[in-house]
Amino acid sequence: MNEIQGPTPAGTSRPYRNLPDALRAHRVPEENHAFITRIVDAIGISSFIDRGRYIEAIRRGPGAALHIGRTYTNGFTEEELVVVGFAAQNLKPSEGRPPYYYVSHPSEFSSAAQAKAKRAGAPRAAAQPVARTPKVTPKEERDYGVCDVCFMVKTPSGGCGCD
Repeated sequence: MNEIQGPTPAGTSRPYRNLPDALRAHRVPEENHAFITRIVDAIGISSFIDRGRYIEAIRRGPGAALHIGRTYTNGFTEEELVVVGFAAQNLKPSEGRPPYYYVSHPSEFSSAAQAKAKRAGAPRAAAQPVARTPKVTPKEERDYGVCDVCFMVKTPSGGCGCD
């Protein structure tokens, strides 16, 4: 959750007309747009500024600006309650911007669930039983003896390393 502070790497920053333009420019996944819009509408944002790795959302009232990234929104205080729909969001302490907190976007939860499903393996379909081949048992090992000169195991033809 470390983020670079300040203007864009080129040293410039530009304002966006509205939130949808900013989200498209930063290639924020579509499934996060409604979530971010609800947060922004509830807090009251006056402007959106490009800061390179994130969108800076300036609040109308007092409080720190929000930093909207591809997978998170950062800039909440500990006392703030972020409610989207009927669910209060789990705020986590920011590593790059203490004493503020951040919330993860929904795409993070779906990608985490997909990764967990991949680790667990694909579910097996209840299909026809598969014909199994009999288990192959290893052949009995044979003892061909040991050479009296070099103490190497003899080959099936009776030779060794000193021949």
